[in-house]
Amino acid sequence: MKKSKKTQKWRMLPEYDFHGGVRGKYAGRYARGTNVVVLEPDVARNFPDSRSVNKALRELSHFIRQQAREAHLV
Repeated sequence: MKKSKKTQKWRMLPEYDFHGGVRGKYAGRYARGTNVVVLEPDVARNFPDSRSVNKALRELSHFIRQQAREAHLV
């Protein structure tokens, strides 16, 4: 009987060599320059990639700022 993946022990493969590696070397830079947002599945279906999400949000932001300026002028 084959063991399920959950019961198999995790093993480092021989071709992986992390000697001399530094844990978390880029973690700070990543945290400062990245903002991860998880989209709900129904929303994510409308955006094939991050570029399309950013484009939509930029357009929405522009529209919101424009509406705010017009509201202050009235």
